[in-house]
Amino acid sequence: MDISGSTAIVTGGASGLGAATVERLVADGASVAILDLDAARGGALARTDGRVVFERADVTDEAATARAIESIAVRLGPIRVLVNAAGFGAMGATATPAGPLPLAEFRRLIDVNLVGSFNVARLVAARMIHNAPIGASGERGVIIHTGSIAGIEGHAGMAAYAASKAGVIALTVPMALDLAPHGIRVCSIAPGLFETPLLANLPPGMHERLVQTIPFPPRGGQPPEFAALVATIVGNAYLNGCVIRIDGCAR
Repeated sequence: MDISGSTAIVTGGASGLGAATVERLVADGASVAILDLDAARGGALARTDGRVVFERADVTDEAATARAIESIAVRLGPIRVLVNAAGFGAMGATATPAGPLPLAEFRRLIDVNLVGSFNVARLVAARMIHNAPIGASGERGVIIHTGSIAGIEGHAGMAAYAASKAGVIALTVPMALDLAPHGIRVCSIAPGLFETPLLANLPPGMHERLVQTIPFPPRGGQPPEFAALVATIVGNAYLNGCVIRIDGCAR
């Protein structure tokens, strides 16, 4: 699908991987809606370019998300691209001598990272189905989820986060098969260690230890590298139902 002239939604687009994705999609000619809770950052990004709008919504709130998507469609037109980048990370052992991981922490990660991704995708997909087909393949839309290599092989202290991202990865193929008859592709990106505000949640010294596990290049990923992969997925009509790692070969 040609990014230029398309309308895209980026959840979590106010910062980190989402903000880099917004910048890349706009640079490639898209009109982009940021769906996020951070009105200060999201609004600031929207004010820098007339092709960017901001809608405040919690991705776990069904009604608020539906209203935001309706507003975006009215303002920008038919939605062709969705990038689910909203989410957060947290560390916590399953149990320690002090007690078990609070169940509320586990539920919150699942709710935002997994349920939130599915909520936005299902609502946007229901609209994409009615888009006019375009291009040689007759595409109507592209949905890109953000998983994590933790969803494939997590570290100690990451049970809740890893489970949430494993769920996102597991969504990919069934959702792609559900939507294939309607000309909608679904892929997921599984990032490794990326230099984003999420790293502030890591315990002291863990960032340095994780960087040491990355074979090449021996550093954390940069958000524009994630955004470049988003652009590649959107532009390549034969990428469908796949989970692509971007991690410098970290294991």
